[in-house]
Amino acid sequence: MCARHSKTFTSIIFSFIVSLGSFTWSHAQDQKLTLNDKDYFEMPGLNVMVFDDFYPEGHQGGVSIIQNGKRIATNGDIRLGPAPGQWQPLPKKGERTVDQGEQRISMTMSYPDSSRHRQGFNPMIYPDLQFDYKVNVQTEGRSFRVTVDLEEPLPEEWIGKVGFNMELFPGLLYGKYYYMDDSSGIFPRQANGPMRRNAEGELHIQPLAEGKTLTIAPEDDARRMQIKSPNGELTLLDGRGKHNNGWFVVRSTIPEGATENAIEWVVTPHAKPGWKYDPVIHISQVGYHPDQDKTAVIELDKRKNSFKEVKLNRILPNGERKMVLSKKVDPWGQFLRYQYIKFDFSEITREGIYQVVYGDEQTRPFEISSDIYERHVWQPTLEYYLPVQMCHMRVNDKYRVWHGLCHMDDALRAPDHINHFDGYSQGEINNSKYGALEHVPGLNQGGWHDAGDYDLR
Repeated sequence: MCARHSKTFTSIIFSFIVSLGSFTWSHAQDQKLTLNDKDYFEMPGLNVMVFDDFYPEGHQGGVSIIQNGKRIATNGDIRLGPAPGQWQPLPKKGERTVDQGEQRISMTMSYPDSSRHRQGFNPMIYPDLQFDYKVNVQTEGRSFRVTVDLEEPLPEEWIGKVGFNMELFPGLLYGKYYYMDDSSGIFPRQANGPMRRNAEGELHIQPLAEGKTLTIAPEDDARRMQIKSPNGELTLLDGRGKHNNGWFVVRSTIPEGATENAIEWVVTPHAKPGWKYDPVIHISQVGYHPDQDKTAVIELDKRKNSFKEVKLNRILPNGERKMVLSKKVDPWGQFLRYQYIKFDFSEITREGIYQVVYGDEQTRPFEISSDIYERHVWQPTLEYYLPVQMCHMRVNDKYRVWHGLCHMDDALRAPDHINHFDGYSQGEINNSKYGALEHVPGLNQGGWHDAGDYDLR
């Protein structure tokens, strides 16, 4: 080929590559957030859920954002404080409405939830405040708009206290930066303060930033997100300043007299063009007995329409990986946001160390062994966990002291007809020979700790 023809051919190939790249980028830019048949919003790299679940104590519920495969924001809902704790007042769920035509999901909610007021274990104590509201989420291209409508304006004494909160998972944002309008800052690894008291004397950490437009992690394509409040102020708080299990909180308070559009946000998460969920291979972390069924479950992006072979490698003493089984398997089906395939390797019974491989992903090594359940499975529960949890004694472990002599105070018998602040309820029948508030001897021996024994709230 002569130089002139070679140059022309190269130019054609280059133009084709540029055109293909432009088409791919343009196609990615044209993608919009849409309401799917499972009643949540999605586009490649982004899922937005609206009250699909409701466990706000565990940072699940309200408006939630899964961005490029990571749940970065959740609990988008009305709260009675800037950074409420795990067992503070939560709203009562009402009716959820999905409008495919308008690409909108709405949820009616109300305060208080009388079924949880001073009831059960870890009861919630609600103030004298009653109001109904609706949270609406509607798509706008690659963004979504959140609005909150109140049935009636808030009482004057609650202005500046009730607001719409959204929580950001700290573990994904440590050391990353933010812009609030034109000012910048960093998401700290720990809550550094300073603290201040509000009008009621409660101690709160001072806001990290306040303004109209918050840009989260501008330097990170996978975590970048913008939140705009057209009609009100945004406050960025560090919820860990008051609670050990707090998250970063973005908040707008409800203004005086507001009903319709009392809160309005426009949220634009950055979805990476062409993003797909990386395969995750699920195996038994313990390992397998030679005679038991052995199945690996592989979790895939639900848009995946072609499947690779799944391989099982045996790891030899010299470090070599020797393939002992390879199968192309049919998809098992979809569940929630994923689809699955199953790899059955029950036919492999030779003892040794193995790995399951799918494409570029591989599991950590695991054993097939006839004595797989004889050590390091349930045995540590007896050898460590239960001894450490023993109460009314000092527990030593070599150079370590797990805890000192504890809970040696004797108890008083609970009064009749009491519902204690921690949820303990005492009725008429007490099955005790001791009277109300009478000293009960002998309770400082035996027993076990529970998860709350070091929770000093």
